[in-house]
Amino acid sequence: MTDTYIPYSTQDICEADIEAVVAALKDPLITQGPAIGRFEKTIQDYCNVPHAVALSSATAGLHVAMAALDVGPGTRVWAPPMTFVGTTNAARMLGAEVSFVDVEAATGNISVSALQEKLAKAQRDNVLPHVLVVVHFAGRVCDMSAINNVCKPYNIAIIEDAAHALGAGHTGSIAVGHAHLSQACVFSFHPVKSITTGEGGLVTSRDAALADRMRRLRSHGTTRNPGDFTSPAAGNKDHGAWYYEQLELGYNYRLTDIQAALGASQMTRLDEFIAARRQRANRYTSLLDGLPLQLPPASDLSAWHLYVIQLAQDAKTSRRELFDTLRAENIGVNVHYIPVHLQPYYARLGFRPGDYPVSEGLYAGALSLPLYPKLTEQQQDRVAAVVRRVLE
Repeated sequence: MTDTYIPYSTQDICEADIEAVVAALKDPLITQGPAIGRFEKTIQDYCNVPHAVALSSATAGLHVAMAALDVGPGTRVWAPPMTFVGTTNAARMLGAEVSFVDVEAATGNISVSALQEKLAKAQRDNVLPHVLVVVHFAGRVCDMSAINNVCKPYNIAIIEDAAHALGAGHTGSIAVGHAHLSQACVFSFHPVKSITTGEGGLVTSRDAALADRMRRLRSHGTTRNPGDFTSPAAGNKDHGAWYYEQLELGYNYRLTDIQAALGASQMTRLDEFIAARRQRANRYTSLLDGLPLQLPPASDLSAWHLYVIQLAQDAKTSRRELFDTLRAENIGVNVHYIPVHLQPYYARLGFRPGDYPVSEGLYAGALSLPLYPKLTEQQQDRVAAVVRRVLE
């Protein structure tokens, strides 16, 4: 095995990114400084949304968004099973009950018909959810208009888990993150995502009060805004600029200015990154045409975080054999995702195999091929050649 390793994804760091980080390191404040606001503003401008709250991870973003929506013991949160465990772990950390809504076989996104059926039954049983989390799987955007129309009569809050989808768009040239059909939209800046801050996340919202509460929750539940003070002592004129109050239990979910500087620099190339991902996705589709595979639907609106192929039932090999062969050829394929309800922790909550058959079927045949902006044609040809050799 002599060929260079091809990861399933990796970050794209340029000299301008490095210069931005070095400049941040030279600033007087490397955390809780002005770089955070500048980075948040780049996302606000890109998504055309009034509020953005930067955090230490997307899971932190989900956690504070749910907390700000009063998720806790006695409430219920629903999500699709085809996601990473962080999506529903955030609800469990707040003491909420979790359930799942199965997905569409064609996209991996939440099924509107399955949602309608589950909500009708939940209303009869008096177990409606407080919050629905929708996941834009692999960067493909859910049908947010339909989902919003289904949820509105039940007064259910919607959170978009857009960890895969910064740079994606809704129909009508509206950026994911505009949050016009949800209460909050959560992004991830892990190195394999559309842009990176190393680790990091951010929540957008059109609700000023919700955004203010999320900012407070990311920093221990504290505030220095006199308008928020509730203690009788706050009226003491001897209090100076040092004064703060803890209004509720919060977390240390702050992003550093170093990370924010990297994120702001990366945002200048976001459209370039998405275009490169789309071009490579389209090229894979051409290279793999005619094989016993279900290929991802073509889309000019997807962020193309992942290129997930599905082995056809009549394929002459198994997913495991194809995976192992590609790994043996130094090609870092991966699988997205093991349905959350199949994880041991969730099995202990009563979920069982067979509960969400579409998600389980997608998992059984799924394989994520390498996809990132710097992936070369030669590398793609190498990947496709191995897939063809195994399947033909």
